[in-house]
Amino acid sequence: MAETLVAGVDSSTQSTKVVLCRAGDGTVVAQASAPHPDGTECHPRHWWDALARVRELLERADAVAVAAQQHGMVAVDGAGEVVRPALLWNDTRSAPQARALVAEHGGPKAWAERTGSVPLASFTVGKLRWMAEHEPENARRTERVMLPHDWLTWRLGASEPVTDRGDASGTGYWSPAAGAYLPDLLRAALGRDAEPPRVAAPGEAVGETPWGAALGPGTGDNMGAALGLGLEPGDVVVSIGTSGTAFAVAGAPAADPSGLVAGFADATGRFLPLVCTLNAARILSAAASMTGASLAELSALALAAEPGAGGLTLLPYLDGERTPDRPDASGVLAGLTTSNATRENVARAAVEALLCSLADAVGHLAAQGVAPRRTLLIGGGARSEAVRALAPAILGTPVTVPEPAEYVALGAARQAAWALAGTPEPPRWPAPPATEHTTDRAADAEPIRARYAALRDSAPQI
Repeated sequence: MAETLVAGVDSSTQSTKVVLCRAGDGTVVAQASAPHPDGTECHPRHWWDALARVRELLERADAVAVAAQQHGMVAVDGAGEVVRPALLWNDTRSAPQARALVAEHGGPKAWAERTGSVPLASFTVGKLRWMAEHEPENARRTERVMLPHDWLTWRLGASEPVTDRGDASGTGYWSPAAGAYLPDLLRAALGRDAEPPRVAAPGEAVGETPWGAALGPGTGDNMGAALGLGLEPGDVVVSIGTSGTAFAVAGAPAADPSGLVAGFADATGRFLPLVCTLNAARILSAAASMTGASLAELSALALAAEPGAGGLTLLPYLDGERTPDRPDASGVLAGLTTSNATRENVARAAVEALLCSLADAVGHLAAQGVAPRRTLLIGGGARSEAVRALAPAILGTPVTVPEPAEYVALGAARQAAWALAGTPEPPRWPAPPATEHTTDRAADAEPIRARYAALRDSAPQI
């Protein structure tokens, strides 16, 4: 008898990744990927074309679910056609519109209470307002508003446009606390009514693919990673990918009026308070370019320098920043002298800046009542030996580094297995193999964090 297989899709900014797993224990039996065009907007057909390149692997699955980048605006007309290229999470052009919406509808506290978050440029609600102001004809054509994973799930065979509570919670017009859309906010953004997808129950089967596989509701990428890692309350994840995120599973919704913590829902019926930085692994790649090094060489250079990088401090807001909300900011390298201008110190300053930024993010979660039982470090940046070595001191806790894997896609696969099983809870899959990292040099981090904070707070607030 053939074993039951499930497929999870991670449709990220850069690529489509698919893992094919055994439904019973999550063992990966095959995987594939296909690239996406670079940029801050992308026509959804490119995601569909990438999915077509891995279709052969998908068709081996008995169930499929899609996790994808959060916040992307997919505007669809009455005929089901995409109105314009999707504006992605990393497109900051709608920052003024997000600020205007916050001001027009009660201010930060009201938004935090109603939607769990104070929307920034990344959120879908601001992107809708931008389209209404700059492309009014496209706004008039828009009958449905979807997120990237919603659109892909619909194309794969959902019986109707459908989303999940996790991804819906990042739109700015859905309430995690009430579990309902807020149509007045969607209308205020777009200038007219439009139909969002139905929010499916966690683990619900929402349709069937053309080859007969059950289809899970899908979710956002961070929610997918939480499901793939099997997070429990008290686990804090620090993810170093294109963006940096710090998030934790919680039993109650967050409502941070400062806007630093997004009060998202997760994919299981709980909540996922999250802090996101726009700059993460790109800090390392930029430093590698500056020093003429590969990423592996950059790590070695950083480890060869003393803590504090000889007095160099990098404020790594290279392409603007989301946390803190400085969409027009740029990077600052401070403290440069003839004596510390070495490749080693530049590399060290980059790694320290990345981790200081993420330590700030973890601190914002703590201010919302998250008490970390353990910290997990994931994402491409976690493969850096220097990042792993410096993280326990700068983050202030022992660090667990799970074996590198496609955790977003694994979470989607676990959701697919859940939809296939029809059980109240997702299937129990073994925890991934991991290494533990501690430090005996915690005191070294105190002046590094202080110098970073001083530069952060004195830099122009733009």
